Amino acid sequence: MKNSIDSALRDGFTEPIRDALWGHIYLTPELEKITRTGVFVRLHRIAQLGPASFCYPGATHTRAAHSIGVYHLAWRLLSVLCDRGASGWLSFSGIRSALCAALLHDVGHFPYAHSLKELPLLTHEELSGSLILSPAVSSLVLGAGGDPTVCAAIVDGSIDAKGDTEILFYRKLLSGCLDPDKLDYLNRDARYCGVPYGAQDIDFIFSMLYPHKERGLDIDQRGIPSVEAILFSKYMMYRSVYWHHSVRCATAMVKKPLLNGLIEGYLRPHDLYDLSDMGLFTLMSRMASDGHHLFELGLRAYSGQFFSLAAEFPFDSRPYTALADIMARPLYEKYLASALTSESGVAVNENELIIDVPEPFSFETDLFIRGKNCPFNESTSFFAGKTMDSCIKILRIVRVFIDRSVYEGRESLISKALDNVLDSALSMPPAGAPTGAAY
Repeated sequence: MKNSIDSALRDGFTEPIRDALWGHIYLTPELEKITRTGVFVRLHRIAQLGPASFCYPGATHTRAAHSIGVYHLAWRLLSVLCDRGASGWLSFSGIRSALCAALLHDVGHFPYAHSLKELPLLTHEELSGSLILSPAVSSLVLGAGGDPTVCAAIVDGSIDAKGDTEILFYRKLLSGCLDPDKLDYLNRDARYCGVPYGAQDIDFIFSMLYPHKERGLDIDQRGIPSVEAILFSKYMMYRSVYWHHSVRCATAMVKKPLLNGLIEGYLRPHDLYDLSDMGLFTLMSRMASDGHHLFELGLRAYSGQFFSLAAEFPFDSRPYTALADIMARPLYEKYLASALTSESGVAVNENELIIDVPEPFSFETDLFIRGKNCPFNESTSFFAGKTMDSCIKILRIVRVFIDRSVYEGRESLISKALDNVLDSALSMPPAGAPTGAAY
């Protein structure tokens, strides 16, 4: 069995890819073929951080580069864990399936970063799982020594693992506190944005990890500061990059017309699957040309003509929980625009105003401290207890963006009016506000 595991991680990795972050990354010829499929090549046409490049011009790296980096870290992590005992419950096919899953985990990802994440669509994990099971990809997973069904189940948590302990083990490795996905994107995004927050000592982190058949990973207590560094890095990257107000504005300007199209029925979910960044904005251009003028919002975001930030406040500071329902948000925007027009005397319609609410957010701490017999969130860590709740409250900011042509020159008038009408306009559900729906 040990020889089989060694073979899964050592034999045939002859195809080098040079990565700016991790140096030489080696694939087998069969894995290399997967990176030449249409579903993977599409990731070369999706920028990892979408509109963040307007704030950080170096952030033009792609989901393809990130996916190859995740594969590399998964290979390193599995190598460490197998040397420390995981080979006792893993298989050749399982390991190759996990490596394929790491490489293919984002093939169903939407374009333009996370602009489509909240829309009533299948999740990108579900789409990735379906693509892995498609004939063109599944045959290559088989050729690489994996099992397409296992690979898809590792990526898509909605697939019933049927109690398969090996699949559950890989899921915990590839989606958790110290998963290869997070370790790559924090390092990669920080590198290309030119900020210092995301850099992690991967060598030291991996040296502190031990396999556990049910929990996935345990960490030596000496590794607690490294986990704290990752959690703080995630906080700083969200605060400074991922949820920068300009990024949130561009994301909201793209999301608003797409949501409207889905609600009104002139867009179908399948219209938004399998698109590249350019494909998304080509679709929006076509919709605008067909008379759906709200899509001009998305085209303005694409060209960097963002709305102005008119108001912001912590999500928990006022009774605005209903705003979290994206399906109800268009009516709140209409209601707020009407109230603002009455209060300020400046004509504002719902298409010139956007309410942006970041989605629910969490810090993963699903680790067990080896030798201390306790989970991470009960350890002697700065991030135990209420610290993470405080970080989430700081990050989750509700913002109101208004068209620059309406806002500029009237900033004080509109800001004063917003202060007067926000509570009354947003704390009460407007008549007919829908509840969330699945498409």
